[in-house]
Amino acid sequence: MKKFLVALGSVLVLLAGYTVYTVVRPFTLHTELDIDASPEQVWKVLTDRQTYPEWNPFIVSSTGDLKVGNKITNVLRDTKGSETKFTPTLLAVVPDQELRWVGKVPPGALFTGEHSFRLTALPGGRTHLVQEEKFTGAAIPFTQSMLKNTIKPQFDAMNRAIAARAEGAPRNG
Repeated sequence: MKKFLVALGSVLVLLAGYTVYTVVRPFTLHTELDIDASPEQVWKVLTDRQTYPEWNPFIVSSTGDLKVGNKITNVLRDTKGSETKFTPTLLAVVPDQELRWVGKVPPGALFTGEHSFRLTALPGGRTHLVQEEKFTGAAIPFTQSMLKNTIKPQFDAMNRAIAARAEGAPRNG
């Protein structure tokens, strides 16, 4: 019995260490794009979530009030056409600058994703868009390839769609 308890304790210590390692060393998907539209125009496109089904190839539906602390409901489509519904919690809603949320697969140490859109004004009324997600949790090392192959291309597709929609909008002033 003592050997069993030592073995079980060793496995638990290794599992805890592995989980801590995956939390302090996140896996990040990062995309960026310069857009020929102002941050205000890009923000308007990003937050007009009722129109997502018309143009957004990645987040095909998004509902809920955009206020920090609120949960929203997003439906994502990957490159294979599979859809996933999840309810992240909003961490930042800064008009014309940042939209950020965190979603977790219970109990949280298994898979957590913190998704952000950051807008930076560029000269000439342009915008630098960064769409990024930082993944942590015990499942991440086993899902990195899938995330790279099915989710990152959708980030790029959404960035291009945001740009096309914002650049096609009438300019203010």
